[in-house]
Amino acid sequence: MDTLETRLPARSRNISPEEWALRVDLAACYRLIAHFGWDDLVLTHNTARVPGTADQMLINPSGLMFNEITASNLLKVDITDGHLIEPSEYEPINAGVVIHGAIYLARPDVECVIHTHTEADIAVGVLEEGLLPLSQWAMRFYGRLGYHDYEGVSLEMDERERLAHDIGQHPVLVLRNHGLLATGRNVAEAFSLMYHFERSAKAQLKIQAAAAAGSKIVVPSPETCERQAAQLLGNMPRLQGQREWPALLRLADKLDRSYRN
Repeated sequence: MDTLETRLPARSRNISPEEWALRVDLAACYRLIAHFGWDDLVLTHNTARVPGTADQMLINPSGLMFNEITASNLLKVDITDGHLIEPSEYEPINAGVVIHGAIYLARPDVECVIHTHTEADIAVGVLEEGLLPLSQWAMRFYGRLGYHDYEGVSLEMDERERLAHDIGQHPVLVLRNHGLLATGRNVAEAFSLMYHFERSAKAQLKIQAAAAAGSKIVVPSPETCERQAAQLLGNMPRLQGQREWPALLRLADKLDRSYRN
C-alpha cells in the first residue's frame, strides 16, 4: 500500500477544500462497500460530480481494489468522454465513464452514483417482477425504481441515451442481469439508497425461498406500499442518509484511516 500511495498523486494540485471533502467521502464510500462485501474485485465504480462543475467527475483508477482507494488517488475525468482532467499513470474504467456519464448528463440533480454487482441485486434484477414490496426496506422504493435491460458490457456511448431514459427521475436503476445504480445528491444519500436496496433484495430472496417451500407470502396493499414509500422517500425533499453518514465515517476510520490520504 505504501508503494502504491507514493506512485499516485498526493493532495496538491488545484484541489479546493470542497473537492477534498468530497474525495474523502467518496473514498470512504469505497472502503465501506468493501467492508460490507458489495465489491467485485477491481470491477464496478462509484463516482461523484466535482463541486462547482457540470462536466467533471471523480472515479476510481482501473486496477485498484476498493480497499486501496484513497482521497488522493481518485481520478478526475471529463464526464462527456472520460479523458483525464489531470495526468495520471492510471486510466478510468471505460464502462464507468459510459454508465455514470449517462446519469450526470441527464440528471443535473445527481451528485453521486454508486454501481455494484452483488449477488442479491443481480438475482432480483433477473426476476421479471424485479424488487417486490415485501419488506419495509423495499417499500421505500415502491414506484420509484427504473429498470434497464442488459445490453452487454457498457462500452458503447449510444447506450447512454437508453440508460438516461430508463432511470428517468428515479433515484435507483436496476440493471437487469448486471447489478444496480443508486444515485444521490451527495455520497451519503447514494450510499443509503444502495444499503436499503441491498437489504431489500436479500430479504426478498429469503422470502421467495420460503414461499417455494410452501409458505404463504403476505403482501401489503398498494395503498400501504405507497404510503410507506411517501413516508420514507416521498419526492425526496430531504436528503437521505445524513444521520447515518457520520457513524459510517467513524466505522471507516476504525477499519483503516488511510482512505483519508
